Amino acid sequence: MLSTTIGNLQVSTLCLGTMYFGSTVPESTAVGMLDAYVAAGGMFLDTANKYASWIPGCSGGESERLLGRWMRERGNRHHVVIATKLGLGMPGVEAGLRAHQIESQCEASLQRLGIETIDLLYAHADDRSTPLEETLAAFDRLHRSGKIRAVGASNYAAWRLTQACTAADAAGVQRFACLQVRHSLLRADPWLPQEFPVQVPATPELLDCARTHGLRLLAYSPLLGGSYGRDDRPLPPSYRSRANERRLAALRRFARERGVTPNQAALAWLLAAEPTVIPLITGSRLEQIEENLAATSLVMTGAERDLIDMAAAQEM
Repeated sequence: MLSTTIGNLQVSTLCLGTMYFGSTVPESTAVGMLDAYVAAGGMFLDTANKYASWIPGCSGGESERLLGRWMRERGNRHHVVIATKLGLGMPGVEAGLRAHQIESQCEASLQRLGIETIDLLYAHADDRSTPLEETLAAFDRLHRSGKIRAVGASNYAAWRLTQACTAADAAGVQRFACLQVRHSLLRADPWLPQEFPVQVPATPELLDCARTHGLRLLAYSPLLGGSYGRDDRPLPPSYRSRANERRLAALRRFARERGVTPNQAALAWLLAAEPTVIPLITGSRLEQIEENLAATSLVMTGAERDLIDMAAAQEM
């Protein structure tokens, strides 16, 4: 697997999301997927303090604890890049990005992960009730103390990203190095409710904003829960449009011609973007991870990508 950079971090071109590891994905299965990902050259793992507090019997921190156990057992902490997030509410933890919340939740994540430094710490969602200056200063103190190496934003609107970059530069503190949003070949209608209220889908304005401010883009839910390859998985409501039907038909045609799966083609479409996008892959079974990993060997040319994109404007 190739590598790329986020600020001063060297990361894999595919990031492994571990949201349900230790909850709906049993530990033995999760460990097998982690091992397969690393064996394929992967080194970039994504989690959050909240994962997976909404699952019955869970209260948050399950994914972080599993990653901590796995790193201790494998002795591989220095071979992987750990990204986690804070800012959303969960049992016993109020939502928000006040300084004391950031500092206390960073400490809690460090303890659960069993590490001294978090490589990439995200604001999981914007907190518009807290001054950006307070939020950015708190992240900067964590960076200066050696508890984190880089800061990321997730689920931020374009205008708030611009405000955050301007405020960070004015104060001389750490900027956001990347943006993680819901992004895929098929495009959500931003006027419709998303599957979860906190989710911010990629729009041309948001992508342009990230590019303008030099933020690396990470795409979560790049496969829309299996909607690309499975007829029994209908598109989420905000993705149901004639334009997306045409994009999906063009993608599936490309996949048939190249002898790959639609999921692999959808990941290749993201990997072929300019500037490059880092997709977050995940799954509940090892075979799904192996299928996703194989997308790194599929090269989609700019011309092939353009044909898929232009299909949205063509008649069926």
